[in-house]
Amino acid sequence: MDKASVIGVILGIVVCIGTGFLIVSHGGSWGMFWSLKGVVMVFGGTISVVFMAMPMDKLKQVPSYVKRFMSNKQMGLPETVEKMAMLSDKARRDGILALENEVEQLEDPFLQQGLKMAVDGSDAHVIETTMRMEIMAMQERHKSGKKFFDLIKLYGPGYGLAATLIGQIGMFGSLGTGGVEELGAMLAVAVTATLYGTLLANAVAGPMGDKLSLRSGEEILSKEMMLQGVLSIHAGDNPRATFEKMLAFVPRQQRLRLKAAA
Repeated sequence: MDKASVIGVILGIVVCIGTGFLIVSHGGSWGMFWSLKGVVMVFGGTISVVFMAMPMDKLKQVPSYVKRFMSNKQMGLPETVEKMAMLSDKARRDGILALENEVEQLEDPFLQQGLKMAVDGSDAHVIETTMRMEIMAMQERHKSGKKFFDLIKLYGPGYGLAATLIGQIGMFGSLGTGGVEELGAMLAVAVTATLYGTLLANAVAGPMGDKLSLRSGEEILSKEMMLQGVLSIHAGDNPRATFEKMLAFVPRQQRLRLKAAA
């Protein structure tokens, strides 16, 4: 479970509910925040846009997008450096065939596949081409998750604005004949719909999409490290040289700590 995501979700809920309590304590009511018409327009409209913009096979992956936002199981950069340094040292000391047992114990399928090809004696060009194709395919999968939340972020407020305009049209149309209660109800639809669209875009979809984008960048960098590490092991490089190659991907502060621990 990603602690930052959990803290962010909880803090956002607390802020919204806390603000609601402050308003209610000064003479408001919880019912003033509810509008069935606004819910139908904003959430129903946003869902329709997502279905129009994305193919069904991508929409079936929505639970995995949310899961990826809430948890992060990939190896961090320091862990990747340490893992590749250990594998390189073992290959140099005992021979690359000694990594056969290590391959079976790896949790990362990408690294497992690359090392297996190296142990099997595949050409370096074949290994690099295959692993880069995997990275490209992974990037495309990640784009789908980011696109899903970007669509909600883009069109949620748009449907909120549409509901607002509908409410205002009804309000203006009733100015001559409607009572205060009717005008107030129309205005409430207009304002609450804008609220729903704004919260949906800025408190839910926007942060989730940005987190997935950052995760994608981190994973691509991690996979590139693994690729370079596998090629270095395949070439029989000195473990120290492999270690230095891995450090090139790591921020300077972490680099210094890793060097001190080596």
